[in-house]
Formats: sequence, structure tokens, C-alpha cells
Amino acid sequence: MSYELSSNKGSLRTVRTAGRMRQIWSQIRANAISYLFVAPFLLVFSVFVVLPILLSVILSFTYFNMVQPPSWVGFQNYLTLFLEDEVFLIAVKNTFLFAAITGPLSYVMCFVFAWLINELHPKLRTILTLLFYAPSISANAYLIWTVMFSGDAYGYVNGLLLYWGVLDKPVLWLQDPTWMMGIVILVVLWMSLGVSFLTFIAGLQGIDLMYYEAGAIDGVGNRWQELWFITLPLMKNHLMFGAIISITNSFAAAGQLQALTGNTPTDWATWTIMQHLNDYGYVRYEMGYASAMAVLLFLTMVGVQRLAQRLLAKIG
Repeated sequence: MSYELSSNKGSLRTVRTAGRMRQIWSQIRANAISYLFVAPFLLVFSVFVVLPILLSVILSFTYFNMVQPPSWVGFQNYLTLFLEDEVFLIAVKNTFLFAAITGPLSYVMCFVFAWLINELHPKLRTILTLLFYAPSISANAYLIWTVMFSGDAYGYVNGLLLYWGVLDKPVLWLQDPTWMMGIVILVVLWMSLGVSFLTFIAGLQGIDLMYYEAGAIDGVGNRWQELWFITLPLMKNHLMFGAIISITNSFAAAGQLQALTGNTPTDWATWTIMQHLNDYGYVRYEMGYASAMAVLLFLTMVGVQRLAQRLLAKIG
């Protein structure tokens, strides 16, 4: 009797699966022209995004030195990361600390500055937008901070503090682990008004004034209520895009930190997962080990992005 029941359930599942497949194929045939237009993007996306991710996942289970063919090692790379690689654990701590501060702060800064300058005169808004956005597009402009925080008496910060009597000797700002992380966070925040900032300005400019007029009729009485009940709900797509950009930038930080504190920072004080990944991938050519780090970093960013999506869904 039990065999007959399980057989009937299996047959029912098969019928349902076949029905779903027929429904999917009928939808594809009905929208063939639309899929044809989307096909070039899907092809490029698959080749340059999906395929590299799949290859990275596969390589993370191998030992691959770019010279010999990959050899299967199973979960050995992942076990080595968490059980033997002490520098990686330091990088994990630094990455989460850096991302927890710069990600939310840069995101909030981008929106607040965009919101504040949105209703200014167009010419003034254009000038302020350029001023705020300039640091993020000025290539190596952040290297001016290496001069400001130079470890000798000629550094601007040391010079001023010595002149005012706050210090009695110069401080090695970019070599002392006490100060290194705080300074790189400051520099990254200074450069953070980039793509997200422009996205928020575009979103604010695209909101029709009739929504605010309708809100006033319905009882919205101040700017904070307008922001929560009208502006933010109408900008959810822009907010989500800005969140993805902030999450990616904060977790994938490497170049700016390395330029400020060197290739091997003191006590690994500003060493991040991305720097560790680049070290093993582009210097040591241990691509299997580097792929394991890339997979973990990717999964972490996806998880944080999902959390941000849930939080944004509660707005309004």
C-alpha cells in the first residue's frame, strides 16, 4: 500500500513538472521577439559574469599555479584559510571593521548631501555636485593625504600639531597601527561621494512634485514625513543600487589602502581580504587558494546585499 502511495506521488510530481515545462516553453514562444532582443545582453552577461563566477567556484576546490593543470584538493583551500592562515583571519577582521564603518557612513553621506542640495538653484546645485563628486574621479588625488599625514615634521598634520605644541615629536600616522585604520577610513569617506551620490541626485530630480502636493492634502505636514512617506519609497530602486555600490566598494577595498599604508602594512593593520586575494592571485599565482577567498567574499557581499534589500523593503 505504501509503495502504491509513493508511486502515485512520484507520478503526480512528474506530471506537474511536465506541466510547468510546457508552460515555460509556451511563454518563451509567445515572447520570442523579446527574448531575441535580450539575447545579446544575456550572452555578454553569461560570458563575462556568470562563467567567471562558476570557474572561480570550481577552481576554489583545486590547486592551480597557472603553470600546471589544476589538481583537485576538495575543501583543503577553505580549511587552510580558517585553520592555518592567520593573516587571512586578520584580513577578515579588518575587512568587516572597514566595511561596517565606511559602507553605511558613505551611503548615508551620499543621500544626505544629495537631499540637501537637490532643491538649490540649478547652477549652484551643479557646482556643488561637481565639488562633492570630484574627489571620486580625480584618479590618485587621495595621495595628497600621504603628504598631509607624512611621518616627518614636514607633513601638514605633524607640522601644525608640533607648531601648536600638541606634539613634541612627529607621529608616524601611516605606519603606526594605532592610527592607520582610522586614517584610511577618513580618506575613503572623503572619496565616497561617487556613483551613489549621482544616482541619488538623479532619483530626487525624477520625483514629480504632484506626489508632495498629494501628500500635503493627505496630511503630510513636514519635511521629515515627506522624506519617509514619499521620497524614500519612490526612490527604492535608486537606494538599492546605491546600497550595492556601497557594499561592493567597502568589501572590495584594496588599492587606496595599499597606496596609503604600503604593500605590507605594519602588523597587517589595514590588510583586507581583497589585498590578501590579490597577493595570492597576482603575486604568488596560487589561483585555487585565491579563488577560495573570492568565493567567500562574493557570498559575504551577496548576504549583506540581501540584508540591505530587506531593510529597504521596510521603508515607508
